[in-house]
Amino acid sequence: MCGIVGIVSTEPVNQQIYDSLLLLQHRGQDSTGIATADGPVFHMAKARGQVREAFRTRDMRSLIGNMGLGHVRYTTKGAAEREEEAQPFYVNAPYGIILVHNGNLTNTRELSGDLFSIDRRHVNSTSDTEMLLNVLATELQGQIKGLELDPDQIFEAVANVHERVEGSYAVISMIAGYGLLAFRDPFGIRPLILGKRVTEAGRDEWIVASESLTLENGDYEIVRDVEPGEAIFITLDGEMISRQCAANPVLIPCSFEYVYLARPDSVMNGISVYESRLRMGDRLADTVATHMPLGDIDVVMPIPDSSRPSAMQVAQKLGIEYREGFYKNRYVGRTFIMPGQAERKRSVRQKLNAMGTEFRGKNILIVDDSIVRGTTSQQIVQMARDAGANKVTFASAAPPVRYPHVYGINMPSRQELIAHGRKIPEIAAELGADHMIYQEVADLQAAITEGTSIEQLDLSCFTGEYVTGTVTEEYLGWVERTQLS
Repeated sequence: MCGIVGIVSTEPVNQQIYDSLLLLQHRGQDSTGIATADGPVFHMAKARGQVREAFRTRDMRSLIGNMGLGHVRYTTKGAAEREEEAQPFYVNAPYGIILVHNGNLTNTRELSGDLFSIDRRHVNSTSDTEMLLNVLATELQGQIKGLELDPDQIFEAVANVHERVEGSYAVISMIAGYGLLAFRDPFGIRPLILGKRVTEAGRDEWIVASESLTLENGDYEIVRDVEPGEAIFITLDGEMISRQCAANPVLIPCSFEYVYLARPDSVMNGISVYESRLRMGDRLADTVATHMPLGDIDVVMPIPDSSRPSAMQVAQKLGIEYREGFYKNRYVGRTFIMPGQAERKRSVRQKLNAMGTEFRGKNILIVDDSIVRGTTSQQIVQMARDAGANKVTFASAAPPVRYPHVYGINMPSRQELIAHGRKIPEIAAELGADHMIYQEVADLQAAITEGTSIEQLDLSCFTGEYVTGTVTEEYLGWVERTQLS
């Protein structure tokens, strides 16, 4: 999970990119980067940390040009502490290409060998984004038949990238002197949205970004989602050209975007994140009512912030009082995307404080969006007990996370997942809760896709079924060994 944005404008884009990255900060806190193009010349600044602390006035002044892209990083491949792993990445041939990427490639072992022995290209990091950039550069080089580059050649190159690359990828890149290229993997696992606004002079300005809130904040009209397998090329003059570049595209978006990752005020693939979370709460309420006497619950409480819509619906549907018992420190990052387990543990009590007056002597139903490693949940249950709760029932708006997520979320090891190999009563005991209730997989899918034509979601971390069809047990074992070594 990362956040990406690209803009082609009639005026300098440095501030627009910066403002967009602030809105996407929830998608990654490890590092950030901005690149702009002034004619054929690229300018780039990137650093570890969050957007507000990474860029100085001198950086912004150096980022000149009317076309640009930006990235906030959540580490899934490569080392979080190495600034060299921060995006964007750059290659100088052909023409000069800069690229940012949200997702995870699942055939990096094969690509690393092919890039060196066949393509004669060198990568200088462990990032799969740098591999993806070099694959694109190789395929684009192979399409060039003259001095000028045309959209047909670009789209043929993207089609070849789809043939060579496996996994999830939403990509934005700039080709020096030509324009901005964006494309999405053939399954549309990671989101990418296109927007447009028209200047007073009648010129088109374009934006592509991970979430719709970025477009709306910049007064862009949402045009549509980039289709799975589709490539969009925007010239320096603002002409937009698109083509389907995949042989058999099918939309199977990541369910975890709606559970946790995306901001509630975003719309992805035509689905409101907020409304999908309300529906998750409605369905979770039915499951709660089935599994325990409602007289055993005095109040329903969310873990702020992403579980709040679901918790409100649980309380409303069950007719139980809704209370806010946990106060959130806004200056601590999202614990799920902290780079290490030790940092997650340290930050939970810095992030949340339980207000004793809301807990004392009560039977509490705590609702969270999901439970992954259980680090946060264990401490939350203990905080509720320390604050005087009589009984603590823990409910998850998502099903048990039992399998690794290989498409861009940092869940590489089954041994890290609290639900792996455990039955639900055993999970409750591990958390220290009196009862544990999970959303059903079918209910989660229905809550997200209701009212749409989408027939499938990537539910792999809940079901172990990987939509690309190329993830084997051997691959999962390799990921676990390399990520944990």
